[in-house]
Amino acid sequence: MSIFVGNLSYDITPDDIADVFAEYGKVQRVHMPTDRESGQKRGFAFVELETKVQEEAAIAALDGAEWMGRNLKVNQAREREDRGPENRGQRRKNY
Repeated sequence: MSIFVGNLSYDITPDDIADVFAEYGKVQRVHMPTDRESGQKRGFAFVELETKVQEEAAIAALDGAEWMGRNLKVNQAREREDRGPENRGQRRKNY
């Protein structure tokens, strides 16, 4: 399982996130996606803890919590949709 953490400040680092989530268990991984073109952080991250119980405790405690002036959105991450190779890089045509 993975945890989605949204509404993050752009000043946050993966180490900052790991420090917060370490209170709930051993952090296995923190991933902060960036914009492909600009390299800027996108304001959300994914966190994996050692067990599902630890992840559920972190979600319960941190969803809606204020951190660095923002109210966090913390929930179980959903599986990524496969958009298919035919749609990558193409814009939708409006006819």
